Amino acid sequence: MKTILNILMTLSITLLISCGGKEEKKKEGFSYEKTTPTETKTTKIEKVAPSATVDLTNKGVGPIKSLVLESEIDQSMASNGEAVFKKMCAACHRTDKKFIGPAPKGILDRRTPEWIMNMILNPEVMVKEDPLAKDLLIEFNGAPMANQGISEEDARAVLEYFRTL
Repeated sequence: MKTILNILMTLSITLLISCGGKEEKKKEGFSYEKTTPTETKTTKIEKVAPSATVDLTNKGVGPIKSLVLESEIDQSMASNGEAVFKKMCAACHRTDKKFIGPAPKGILDRRTPEWIMNMILNPEVMVKEDPLAKDLLIEFNGAPMANQGISEEDARAVLEYFRTL
């Protein structure tokens, strides 16, 4: 009986020592607590398409260095320009919407008259040297404007027609 009592006593002491006095360490990581992530605001910078870019300082590269437009539209010149446009340009340009090339409607609100004339008269050099013309080439899938061999007089008439759109 004394042996049983010693065994029971030893078991009790061992049990008390093994169960008590331990501190649990919290593990970092998974938690059931709901946390709110820090909100960050990002501002989207919208890039304006080259065809919608307004640049009223660039005169382009070509023979036209200066051009002053009269306040009144020359209707006979504009109708001649419309005929030239329909014959030479309408295969790639629609007056009021993008097609193979940009729409000329409102072009004078975005480009200088000199730039427009130089683009009509000198498209190869414009695409090589003018940054805006380069960007337009990229926007319109690398389809370069063909040099139609339009005279300066006809190009001026087309410009006058663009003023009526």
